[in-house]
Amino acid sequence: MTETGSALPGFYDNLPASLEEARSLLAEGAESRHSAAHTPVVATIGSDGIPAQRVMILRAMDWNARSLRFHTDPRSHKTAEIITNGAASVLVYDPGPKIQLRLSGVAQIETDGADVDQAWQESTLFARRCYLSEAGPGTAVGQPVSGLPSWVEGRSPVESEIGSARANFAILRFNFARIEWLYLANAGHRRAIWNWDSVAGQWQGSWLIP
Repeated sequence: MTETGSALPGFYDNLPASLEEARSLLAEGAESRHSAAHTPVVATIGSDGIPAQRVMILRAMDWNARSLRFHTDPRSHKTAEIITNGAASVLVYDPGPKIQLRLSGVAQIETDGADVDQAWQESTLFARRCYLSEAGPGTAVGQPVSGLPSWVEGRSPVESEIGSARANFAILRFNFARIEWLYLANAGHRRAIWNWDSVAGQWQGSWLIP
């Protein structure tokens, strides 16, 4: 069985291999800015009860802990949303292999601790510059502005100038317990779902109609 003259991938009719492909896609997203999985859509529940979505950069993935790490400003609206209701989902679509992942789980905000300090130190000075913003993301203004202090506009700060920005930096930790997978193929799509079985300590998967 072929798709446009090429052999179908090994995970096509293989449930464990499909899960491994999902893991690989997420790992690549955390490691490479060229991966489509590097910029997934993160959805939370807004204060009005309506889902709120935004593209975020995937900074790290821990498959064993079923965890994704993003960076955020604790003054942002999504921080308040997550504190009120941690239910969240992450959507990844890679047009190369034509794979979509929908992860469901719980998000939390971390502003202190060794992991947050390490994430801050490992970020580039240019990335940390974003957290020098004088007001929180989403603050209404009367004219288009970056939110940055004028002295750092258009340049990267040096280490001695960035210290105050640490207070505006946090980790958004997303722990997922469900993975929905969709692979698009001319020969016939494939769809599967896995739920984490905490008693057995493993993923339990099954096929779905695409």
